[in-house]
Amino acid sequence: MASQPRRHSAAVSVGKVKVGGGHPIVVQSMTNTDTADVVSTVNQTMALAQAGSELVRVTVNTDEAARAVPKIVETLNKFGVRVPIIGDFHYNGHLLLKKYPEMARALAKYRINPGNVNIGKKHDDNFRIMIEAAVEYDRPVRIGVNWGSLDSALLTRMMDENNLLAEPLDARTVTLQAIVRSALESAQAAEQYGLRRDQIILSAKVSGVQDLIRVYRMLAAECDYALHVGLTEAGLGSKGIVASTAGIGVLLQEGIGDTIRASLTPLPNGDRTDEVIVCQQILQALELRSFTPQVTACPGCGRTTSTFFQDMADQIQTYLRTQMPVWGARYSGVEEMKVAVMGCVVNGPGESKHSNIGISLPGTFEEPVAPVYVDGKLKCTLRGDRIVEEFLTILNDYVDRTYAAKALEAVDA
Repeated sequence: MASQPRRHSAAVSVGKVKVGGGHPIVVQSMTNTDTADVVSTVNQTMALAQAGSELVRVTVNTDEAARAVPKIVETLNKFGVRVPIIGDFHYNGHLLLKKYPEMARALAKYRINPGNVNIGKKHDDNFRIMIEAAVEYDRPVRIGVNWGSLDSALLTRMMDENNLLAEPLDARTVTLQAIVRSALESAQAAEQYGLRRDQIILSAKVSGVQDLIRVYRMLAAECDYALHVGLTEAGLGSKGIVASTAGIGVLLQEGIGDTIRASLTPLPNGDRTDEVIVCQQILQALELRSFTPQVTACPGCGRTTSTFFQDMADQIQTYLRTQMPVWGARYSGVEEMKVAVMGCVVNGPGESKHSNIGISLPGTFEEPVAPVYVDGKLKCTLRGDRIVEEFLTILNDYVDRTYAAKALEAVDA
Protein backbone atom coordinates (compact mmCIF):
# COMPACT_ATOMS: atom_id res chain seq x y z
CA MET A 1 0.00 0.00 0.00
CA ALA A 2 1.39 3.41 -0.95
CA SER A 3 1.94 5.91 1.84
CA GLN A 4 -0.52 8.77 2.20
CA PRO A 5 0.47 12.22 0.92
CA ARG A 6 2.74 14.12 3.27
CA ARG A 7 0.97 16.37 5.73
CA HIS A 8 1.44 20.04 4.89
CA SER A 9 3.81 21.80 7.27
CA ALA A 10 5.81 25.00 7.34
CA ALA A 11 9.37 24.63 6.00
CA VAL A 12 12.09 25.27 8.58
CA SER A 13 15.72 26.01 7.69
CA VAL A 14 18.26 24.37 10.03
CA GLY A 15 21.54 25.62 8.65
CA LYS A 16 21.40 24.47 5.03
CA VAL A 17 19.03 21.61 5.81
CA LYS A 18 15.34 22.12 5.02
CA VAL A 19 12.83 20.47 7.36
CA GLY A 20 9.16 20.17 6.46
CA GLY A 21 7.37 21.99 3.68
CA GLY A 22 7.48 18.94 1.45
CA HIS A 23 11.25 18.55 1.67
CA PRO A 24 12.68 15.01 2.13
CA ILE A 25 12.32 13.59 5.64
CA VAL A 26 15.50 14.34 7.57
CA VAL A 27 17.53 11.84 9.62
CA GLN A 28 18.70 13.16 12.98
CA SER A 29 20.99 11.71 15.67
CA MET A 30 22.49 12.72 19.00
CA THR A 31 25.94 12.32 20.52
CA ASN A 32 26.42 10.62 23.88
CA THR A 33 29.85 12.09 24.58
CA ASP A 34 30.62 14.72 27.19
CA THR A 35 30.22 17.83 25.04
CA ALA A 36 33.01 19.51 26.98
CA ASP A 37 35.33 16.85 25.52
CA VAL A 38 35.85 18.50 22.14
CA VAL A 39 37.88 15.69 20.56
CA SER A 40 35.43 12.91 21.49
CA THR A 41 32.41 14.95 20.45
CA VAL A 42 33.97 15.93 17.12
CA ASN A 43 34.94 12.33 16.39
CA GLN A 44 31.48 10.99 17.16
CA THR A 45 29.77 13.77 15.23
CA MET A 46 31.95 13.05 12.21
CA ALA A 47 31.08 9.34 12.45
CA LEU A 48 27.35 10.13 12.66
CA ALA A 49 27.57 12.54 9.73
CA GLN A 50 29.54 10.04 7.64
CA ALA A 51 26.89 7.41 8.39
CA GLY A 52 24.29 9.79 6.97
CA SER A 53 22.97 11.85 9.87
CA GLU A 54 21.79 15.18 8.48
CA LEU A 55 21.37 16.89 11.86
CA VAL A 56 23.36 16.11 15.03
CA ARG A 57 22.26 17.17 18.52
CA VAL A 58 24.65 17.70 21.43
CA THR A 59 23.96 18.24 25.12
CA VAL A 60 24.62 21.77 26.36
CA ASN A 61 24.24 21.56 30.12
CA THR A 62 27.29 23.19 31.69
CA ASP A 63 29.56 26.19 31.22
CA GLU A 64 32.26 23.84 29.95
CA ALA A 65 29.92 22.34 27.37
CA ALA A 66 28.78 25.78 26.23
CA ARG A 67 32.36 26.96 25.79
CA ALA A 68 33.19 23.82 23.81
CA VAL A 69 30.43 24.24 21.22
CA PRO A 70 32.16 26.89 19.06
CA LYS A 71 35.35 24.81 19.08
CA ILE A 72 33.42 21.73 18.03
CA VAL A 73 31.74 23.52 15.13
CA GLU A 74 35.00 25.17 14.06
CA THR A 75 36.86 21.85 14.10
CA LEU A 76 34.12 20.12 12.11
CA ASN A 77 34.27 22.89 9.52
CA LYS A 78 38.04 22.45 9.20
CA PHE A 79 37.44 18.79 8.39
CA GLY A 80 34.79 19.76 5.83
CA VAL A 81 31.92 18.38 7.93
CA ARG A 82 29.07 20.89 7.59
CA VAL A 83 26.37 18.98 9.47
CA PRO A 84 24.21 21.42 11.50
CA ILE A 85 24.74 21.11 15.26
CA ILE A 86 21.72 21.38 17.56
CA GLY A 87 21.98 22.41 21.20
CA ASP A 88 19.92 20.38 23.69
CA PHE A 89 18.94 22.58 26.66
CA HIS A 90 17.27 21.72 29.96
CA TYR A 91 16.84 23.76 33.15
CA ASN A 92 19.67 26.27 32.61
CA GLY A 93 19.47 26.98 28.88
CA HIS A 94 18.34 30.57 29.52
CA LEU A 95 21.53 31.21 31.48
CA LEU A 96 23.88 29.54 29.01
CA LEU A 97 22.41 31.17 25.91
CA LYS A 98 22.69 34.59 27.51
CA LYS A 99 26.17 34.02 28.96
CA TYR A 100 27.78 32.47 25.85
CA PRO A 101 26.77 34.35 22.68
CA GLU A 102 29.44 32.54 20.62
CA MET A 103 27.80 29.25 21.53
CA ALA A 104 24.37 30.62 20.66
CA ARG A 105 25.65 31.70 17.24
CA ALA A 106 27.54 28.47 16.55
CA LEU A 107 24.47 26.26 17.01
CA ALA A 108 22.12 25.80 14.06
CA LYS A 109 19.06 25.10 16.21
CA TYR A 110 18.02 25.03 19.87
CA ARG A 111 16.00 22.25 21.48
CA ILE A 112 13.88 23.35 24.44
CA ASN A 113 11.86 21.03 26.70
CA PRO A 114 8.96 23.12 28.06
CA GLY A 115 8.58 20.75 31.00
CA ASN A 116 12.07 21.66 32.20
CA VAL A 117 11.68 25.44 32.06
CA ASN A 118 9.16 27.55 33.89
CA ILE A 119 6.74 28.20 31.02
CA GLY A 120 3.15 28.26 32.23
CA LYS A 121 4.09 29.41 35.71
CA LYS A 122 3.58 32.93 37.03
CA HIS A 123 6.80 34.09 35.44
CA ASP A 124 8.05 32.30 32.33
CA ASP A 125 11.20 34.41 31.99
CA ASN A 126 13.42 31.35 31.38
CA PHE A 127 11.45 30.23 28.32
CA ARG A 128 11.13 33.81 27.06
CA ILE A 129 14.89 34.42 27.35
CA MET A 130 15.63 31.27 25.32
CA ILE A 131 13.17 32.25 22.61
CA GLU A 132 14.56 35.79 22.54
CA ALA A 133 18.02 34.32 21.99
CA ALA A 134 16.66 32.33 19.05
CA VAL A 135 15.10 35.49 17.64
CA GLU A 136 18.30 37.49 18.13
CA TYR A 137 20.49 34.92 16.39
CA ASP A 138 17.82 33.93 13.86
CA ARG A 139 17.81 30.28 14.92
CA PRO A 140 14.95 27.76 14.73
CA VAL A 141 13.76 25.97 17.86
CA ARG A 142 12.46 22.48 18.46
CA ILE A 143 9.97 22.55 21.29
CA GLY A 144 10.29 19.00 22.51
CA VAL A 145 7.71 17.77 24.98
CA ASN A 146 8.55 14.52 26.75
CA TRP A 147 6.09 12.64 28.91
CA GLY A 148 8.88 11.86 31.35
CA SER A 149 9.22 15.57 32.10
CA LEU A 150 5.76 16.89 31.31
CA ASP A 151 4.69 20.19 32.88
CA SER A 152 3.18 18.91 36.14
CA ALA A 153 1.02 22.01 36.68
CA LEU A 154 -0.57 21.64 33.25
CA LEU A 155 -1.16 17.92 33.72
CA THR A 156 -2.73 18.46 37.16
CA ARG A 157 -5.04 21.16 35.80
CA MET A 158 -6.17 18.96 32.92
CA MET A 159 -6.71 15.99 35.22
CA ASP A 160 -8.89 18.17 37.48
CA GLU A 161 -10.88 19.42 34.47
CA ASN A 162 -11.34 15.84 33.29
CA ASN A 163 -12.64 14.71 36.67
CA LEU A 164 -15.47 17.26 36.39
CA LEU A 165 -16.74 15.76 33.15
CA ALA A 166 -19.87 13.62 33.11
CA GLU A 167 -17.84 10.85 31.44
CA PRO A 168 -14.18 11.35 32.38
CA LEU A 169 -11.49 10.07 30.07
CA ASP A 170 -8.89 7.59 31.28
CA ALA A 171 -5.69 9.03 32.76
CA ARG A 172 -3.48 7.92 29.86
CA THR A 173 -5.64 9.74 27.31
CA VAL A 174 -5.57 12.91 29.41
CA THR A 175 -1.79 12.64 29.66
CA LEU A 176 -1.47 12.41 25.87
CA GLN A 177 -3.79 15.38 25.49
CA ALA A 178 -1.62 17.30 27.97
CA ILE A 179 1.47 16.55 25.89
CA VAL A 180 -0.22 17.98 22.80
CA ARG A 181 -1.47 21.04 24.67
CA SER A 182 1.97 21.67 26.16
CA ALA A 183 3.54 21.61 22.71
CA LEU A 184 0.93 23.88 21.13
CA GLU A 185 0.78 26.39 23.98
CA SER A 186 4.57 26.58 24.06
CA ALA A 187 4.67 27.18 20.30
CA GLN A 188 2.06 29.91 20.60
CA ALA A 189 4.07 31.55 23.38
CA ALA A 190 7.22 31.35 21.25
CA GLU A 191 5.43 33.17 18.44
CA GLN A 192 4.26 35.82 20.87
CA TYR A 193 7.90 36.37 21.88
CA GLY A 194 8.87 36.93 18.24
CA LEU A 195 9.76 33.52 16.80
CA ARG A 196 8.33 32.94 13.34
CA ARG A 197 6.12 29.96 12.58
CA ASP A 198 8.71 28.74 10.07
CA GLN A 199 11.29 28.61 12.86
CA ILE A 200 9.37 26.14 15.03
CA ILE A 201 9.52 22.35 15.05
CA LEU A 202 7.45 20.35 17.54
CA SER A 203 7.94 16.92 19.03
CA ALA A 204 5.88 14.88 21.50
CA LYS A 205 8.01 12.02 22.79
CA VAL A 206 6.65 8.97 24.60
CA SER A 207 8.14 5.50 25.03
CA GLY A 208 5.20 3.32 23.93
CA VAL A 209 4.45 2.62 20.28
CA GLN A 210 0.66 2.96 20.47
CA ASP A 211 0.95 6.10 22.59
CA LEU A 212 3.39 7.58 20.07
CA ILE A 213 0.96 6.97 17.22
CA ARG A 214 -1.98 8.43 19.16
CA VAL A 215 -0.20 11.57 20.33
CA TYR A 216 1.24 12.44 16.91
CA ARG A 217 -2.09 11.90 15.21
CA MET A 218 -3.60 14.39 17.67
CA LEU A 219 -0.74 16.85 17.25
CA ALA A 220 -0.74 16.64 13.44
CA ALA A 221 -4.49 17.26 13.34
CA GLU A 222 -4.19 20.49 15.33
CA CYS A 223 -1.23 22.31 13.75
CA ASP A 224 0.89 22.82 10.67
CA TYR A 225 4.22 23.09 12.46
CA ALA A 226 7.00 20.79 11.23
CA LEU A 227 7.14 17.64 13.38
CA HIS A 228 10.09 15.65 14.69
CA VAL A 229 9.09 12.01 15.28
CA GLY A 230 10.61 9.28 17.40
CA LEU A 231 10.16 7.22 20.53
CA THR A 232 11.93 8.48 23.60
CA GLU A 233 14.10 5.86 25.32
CA ALA A 234 13.29 3.34 22.60
CA GLY A 235 15.39 0.65 24.26
CA LEU A 236 18.26 -1.75 23.71
CA GLY A 237 19.04 -3.91 20.69
CA SER A 238 16.22 -5.52 18.75
CA LYS A 239 13.56 -4.15 21.11
CA GLY A 240 14.58 -0.56 20.40
CA ILE A 241 14.92 -1.15 16.66
CA VAL A 242 11.55 -2.90 16.34
CA ALA A 243 9.70 -0.39 18.54
CA SER A 244 11.17 2.59 16.70
CA THR A 245 10.39 1.06 13.33
CA ALA A 246 6.82 0.17 14.30
CA GLY A 247 6.00 3.62 15.67
CA ILE A 248 7.84 5.80 13.19
CA GLY A 249 6.83 3.60 10.26
CA VAL A 250 3.09 3.88 10.93
CA LEU A 251 3.28 7.67 11.25
CA LEU A 252 5.37 8.13 8.13
CA GLN A 253 2.97 5.88 6.24
CA GLU A 254 0.22 8.30 7.26
CA GLY A 255 2.23 11.30 6.05
CA ILE A 256 3.16 12.49 9.55
CA GLY A 257 6.76 13.46 10.30
CA ASP A 258 9.41 15.77 8.88
CA THR A 259 12.48 14.64 10.82
CA ILE A 260 13.06 11.33 12.61
CA ARG A 261 15.41 9.82 15.17
CA ALA A 262 15.73 6.29 16.56
CA SER A 263 16.69 6.82 20.21
CA LEU A 264 18.44 3.49 20.64
CA THR A 265 20.36 2.48 23.75
CA PRO A 266 23.73 1.34 22.37
CA LEU A 267 24.87 -2.16 23.23
CA PRO A 268 28.08 -2.31 25.32
CA ASN A 269 30.87 -1.10 23.02
CA GLY A 270 28.17 -0.67 20.37
CA ASP A 271 28.25 1.76 17.48
CA ARG A 272 26.38 5.03 17.95
CA THR A 273 25.81 5.22 14.20
CA ASP A 274 23.35 2.31 14.42
CA GLU A 275 20.57 4.81 15.12
CA VAL A 276 21.33 6.55 11.82
CA ILE A 277 21.27 3.32 9.83
CA VAL A 278 17.95 2.29 11.42
CA CYS A 279 16.35 5.60 10.38
CA GLN A 280 17.70 5.27 6.86
CA GLN A 281 16.37 1.72 6.61
CA ILE A 282 12.92 2.82 7.81
CA LEU A 283 12.77 5.50 5.12
CA GLN A 284 14.15 3.20 2.44
CA ALA A 285 11.82 0.31 3.36
CA LEU A 286 8.85 2.69 3.02
CA GLU A 287 10.28 3.90 -0.32
CA LEU A 288 10.35 7.48 0.97
CA ARG A 289 14.09 7.98 0.42
CA SER A 290 17.04 5.93 -0.82
CA PHE A 291 20.44 5.92 0.87
CA THR A 292 22.31 2.76 -0.07
CA PRO A 293 21.82 -0.26 -2.36
CA GLN A 294 19.67 -2.90 -0.71
CA VAL A 295 20.61 -6.56 -0.36
CA THR A 296 17.89 -9.20 -0.57
CA ALA A 297 19.02 -12.38 1.18
CA CYS A 298 17.09 -15.50 2.16
CA PRO A 299 16.97 -16.52 5.84
CA GLY A 300 18.38 -19.98 5.19
CA CYS A 301 16.79 -23.36 5.82
CA GLY A 302 17.63 -27.06 5.80
CA ARG A 303 18.58 -26.75 2.13
CA THR A 304 21.36 -24.26 3.04
CA THR A 305 23.29 -25.85 5.89
CA SER A 306 26.42 -24.05 4.67
CA THR A 307 26.93 -20.56 6.12
CA PHE A 308 28.74 -19.41 3.00
CA PHE A 309 25.79 -17.48 1.58
CA GLN A 310 25.26 -15.74 4.96
CA ASP A 311 28.91 -14.66 5.05
CA MET A 312 28.70 -13.49 1.46
CA ALA A 313 25.51 -11.50 2.05
CA ASP A 314 27.14 -9.80 5.04
CA GLN A 315 30.32 -9.04 3.09
CA ILE A 316 28.39 -7.59 0.19
CA GLN A 317 26.09 -5.47 2.37
CA THR A 318 29.09 -4.10 4.27
CA TYR A 319 30.90 -3.44 1.00
CA LEU A 320 27.93 -1.54 -0.45
CA ARG A 321 27.64 0.71 2.60
CA THR A 322 31.37 1.48 2.72
CA GLN A 323 31.38 2.24 -1.01
CA MET A 324 28.42 4.62 -0.91
CA PRO A 325 30.41 7.77 0.05
CA VAL A 326 32.48 7.24 -3.11
CA TRP A 327 29.64 6.04 -5.34
CA GLY A 328 27.24 8.70 -4.07
CA ALA A 329 29.61 11.46 -5.14
CA ARG A 330 30.32 9.88 -8.51
CA TYR A 331 27.11 8.24 -9.67
CA SER A 332 23.46 9.14 -9.92
CA GLY A 333 20.83 6.68 -8.70
CA VAL A 334 23.19 3.99 -7.40
CA GLU A 335 21.51 4.17 -3.97
CA GLU A 336 18.42 2.57 -5.54
CA MET A 337 20.27 -0.50 -6.83
CA LYS A 338 18.95 -3.88 -5.62
CA VAL A 339 21.29 -6.82 -5.06
CA ALA A 340 20.20 -10.41 -4.31
CA VAL A 341 22.34 -13.00 -2.50
CA MET A 342 20.35 -16.23 -2.32
CA GLY A 343 21.21 -19.58 -0.78
CA CYS A 344 19.67 -22.20 -3.09
CA VAL A 345 17.73 -22.86 -6.28
CA VAL A 346 14.22 -22.66 -4.75
CA ASN A 347 13.85 -18.87 -4.96
CA GLY A 348 17.42 -17.93 -5.85
CA PRO A 349 17.24 -17.55 -9.64
CA GLY A 350 13.80 -15.90 -9.53
CA GLU A 351 14.78 -13.40 -6.83
CA SER A 352 18.04 -12.67 -8.65
CA LYS A 353 16.09 -11.90 -11.81
CA HIS A 354 13.97 -9.35 -9.91
CA SER A 355 17.09 -7.51 -8.75
CA ASN A 356 19.52 -5.36 -10.71
CA ILE A 357 22.21 -7.92 -10.01
CA GLY A 358 21.98 -11.17 -8.10
CA ILE A 359 23.70 -14.43 -7.36
CA SER A 360 22.20 -17.79 -6.44
CA LEU A 361 24.62 -19.86 -4.39
CA PRO A 362 24.57 -23.67 -4.27
CA GLY A 363 22.53 -25.13 -1.44
CA THR A 364 23.26 -28.43 0.28
CA PHE A 365 23.66 -31.29 -2.24
CA GLU A 366 23.20 -28.88 -5.17
CA GLU A 367 25.70 -28.63 -7.98
CA PRO A 368 28.55 -26.38 -6.78
CA VAL A 369 27.86 -23.52 -9.19
CA ALA A 370 26.58 -19.97 -8.65
CA PRO A 371 24.65 -18.36 -11.51
CA VAL A 372 24.84 -14.56 -11.68
CA TYR A 373 21.96 -12.55 -13.13
CA VAL A 374 22.26 -8.97 -14.37
CA ASP A 375 19.11 -7.00 -15.19
CA GLY A 376 17.08 -10.22 -15.24
CA LYS A 377 19.33 -12.19 -17.55
CA LEU A 378 21.89 -14.89 -16.80
CA LYS A 379 25.33 -13.33 -17.23
CA CYS A 380 27.65 -16.11 -16.12
CA THR A 381 28.12 -18.98 -13.68
CA LEU A 382 30.79 -18.78 -11.00
CA ARG A 383 32.67 -21.71 -9.50
CA GLY A 384 35.53 -22.30 -7.09
CA ASP A 385 36.96 -20.42 -4.10
CA ARG A 386 36.88 -16.88 -5.53
CA ILE A 387 33.12 -16.47 -5.92
CA VAL A 388 32.91 -13.42 -3.63
CA GLU A 389 35.80 -11.60 -5.32
CA GLU A 390 34.52 -12.38 -8.80
CA PHE A 391 30.98 -11.30 -7.91
CA LEU A 392 32.26 -7.98 -6.49
CA THR A 393 34.18 -7.40 -9.72
CA ILE A 394 30.97 -7.94 -11.71
CA LEU A 395 29.13 -5.67 -9.27
CA ASN A 396 31.67 -2.85 -9.63
CA ASP A 397 31.62 -3.15 -13.41
CA TYR A 398 27.82 -2.98 -13.35
CA VAL A 399 27.81 0.15 -11.17
CA ASP A 400 30.43 1.87 -13.32
CA ARG A 401 28.68 0.99 -16.56
CA THR A 402 25.08 1.63 -15.47
CA TYR A 403 25.21 4.58 -13.12
CA ALA A 404 28.08 6.46 -14.74
CA ALA A 405 25.84 6.66 -17.84
CA LYS A 406 23.02 8.10 -15.69
CA ALA A 407 25.36 10.69 -14.21
CA LEU A 408 26.42 11.76 -17.72
CA GLU A 409 22.80 11.92 -18.81
CA ALA A 410 22.01 14.16 -15.82
CA VAL A 411 24.89 16.47 -16.74
CA ASP A 412 23.83 16.59 -20.40
CA ALA A 413 20.27 17.37 -19.37
